[in-house]
Amino acid sequence: MGRAVPILALFSGLAGAADQKPHPPSPPPAPPPVPYSIPWQLRPAAVGNVLRFDSSFGSWRDEAGRSGSTSVIGLLGSWKLSTRAALLARVAVVRSHPPTAGTEKRANPVSNPLLGVTFLGSRPGGRRGALLFAAALPFGSGGGGSPRPGQSAALARAIATRSAMDNALFAVNYFTLIGGVSAARVTPGATIQIEATVLELLRARGPQTQDKARTNFTAGVHLGRSLSPRLSAAVELRYQRWLSNAAPVRADGRARETLTLAAGPRLHFRLGRSRWIRPGLSFSLPLDEPLSGQRYRMLQVDVPVSF
Repeated sequence: MGRAVPILALFSGLAGAADQKPHPPSPPPAPPPVPYSIPWQLRPAAVGNVLRFDSSFGSWRDEAGRSGSTSVIGLLGSWKLSTRAALLARVAVVRSHPPTAGTEKRANPVSNPLLGVTFLGSRPGGRRGALLFAAALPFGSGGGGSPRPGQSAALARAIATRSAMDNALFAVNYFTLIGGVSAARVTPGATIQIEATVLELLRARGPQTQDKARTNFTAGVHLGRSLSPRLSAAVELRYQRWLSNAAPVRADGRARETLTLAAGPRLHFRLGRSRWIRPGLSFSLPLDEPLSGQRYRMLQVDVPVSF
C-alpha cells in the first residue's frame, strides 16, 4: 500500500500536466465586409437577395413657366443564384401632376416590366466586374394605338425624372434588349464605379408612324466615400445618348444627349447576421438642355434591403 501512494501521485501529476497543455489558438474573426457604396441609378456591381424600394420626384416647368411634378415609384427584386449570378425583376408606377392650366392631363401609367440576370466577377484588391443581360417587355400602360390622355406625356416626364437612364421601362410600345458592363474598385474608404449599357428598342405595338427600332446608350461614373461605419456619401455623373436618329431627337435635337449630376448621403444599418438596410437620399440636377431649360430638379429616396 505504501508503494501505491507514490505511483498514484505520479500518474495524478502526469494527468494534471496533460490537462494544463495550452489549447491551440482559435482562428481570428473574419474581417467585416468592405463597405460598398450602392449607386443611385447605376447598377450595383454585386449579387444578392435584395428588395429595393426607389421613389424619384421631379419638379419642372412647361413652356409657359408653369410648375408641374412627376413621381416615379419603383420596386426591384433580386434573387441570388450563386456567388456569381443573380436574377432580377423591376417595375415602376408613374404619378403625373402637370399644371392645372396646361394642356397635359394627369395620368398614372405603369412601366414595362424588366427581367434580367447579373453576372459578377471579383479580383484581389477590391476589383469587381459585372455583366447585365435583360429585356423590357412591352406590357406597360399608355401604349398601343390610342393611349389614354396624358399617359404619353407622363411617360416622357418619367424618363426625364429618372435622368433618361431608364428609357426601356417607359418606352411602352417597345420590346427592349439590354446589355451592360460595369467595373468597380471597392476599398475600406471609397468606391469608384463606371458602367456602360446599350439598349436596342424594337417596336412591338403602337402606330406604324413610330420608329421601327431605336438604339440608346447610357453610361455613368459613381464615386462613394465612407464617412463612418453607418454613413457614406456619393456623387454620380450620368450620361445618355441616342445612337440612332430616334423620334425624340428629330423633335428636338438637344434631346440626343442628357447629362445629369446627383449627390447625397446613405445610411447603413445591420438588421441581423446577414440583413442590411441602406436608406439613401440624393438630389439631381441636369447639366444641359433640354432638361436644364425646363428647370428639372430631382429628388430620389432609395431604400434597398438585403437578406
